Amino acid sequence: MQGVTIVDHPLVQHKLTLLREKSRSTKSFRQLFSEIGMLLCYEVTRDLPLVPAEIETPLARMQSPVLAGKKLVLAPIVRAGMGFLDGMLSLVPSARVAHIGLYREPRTLVAVEYFFKAPDDIAERLVLVLHPMLATGNSAVAAVDRLKESGAKTIRIVCLLATSRGIEKLRAHHPDVHVWTAAIDPELDAQGYIVPGVGDVGDRMYGTK
Repeated sequence: MQGVTIVDHPLVQHKLTLLREKSRSTKSFRQLFSEIGMLLCYEVTRDLPLVPAEIETPLARMQSPVLAGKKLVLAPIVRAGMGFLDGMLSLVPSARVAHIGLYREPRTLVAVEYFFKAPDDIAERLVLVLHPMLATGNSAVAAVDRLKESGAKTIRIVCLLATSRGIEKLRAHHPDVHVWTAAIDPELDAQGYIVPGVGDVGDRMYGTK
């Protein structure tokens, strides 16, 4: 599918299978979610530009590559996106963090914003939207709309799972936004949950159901 990268690394696929298991404890689910977030971050940042920097090792001076430009903005969609955040920050500890508060209206499945906060210089940074479940596409579109209104120019979406419907809706509104996901599941149920999926990520992560 155009505009989508499926991260098929064996560790990602193994951990996704563990996350899918209904019997997984809250503690285990949260830990696995953080670990898979770290692995997805590794993949989505594979092409970051580098510039040479002069450093001194214990034995000699040398030119060695460092990341070019300003660091990333990690933008989790609350609640589920927070599960990726710690794992990604462990890889990119200097990243800025934006927060996007959205909830899905139960009847219409329309995304409703209740909170938004992002760095002032977001236009100069690559933004990774942490959106574990790209289901209907409504929340993804709303998040990218809001980020672009705030000046973001380069945006990527990082998912655990996606559906073709969600991807198609996002790409119809924002064809410049690429998606990285661990898998594309076949369908949605009447409540807008991905099937077979992993269930409600927020509830499973925080033990609220």
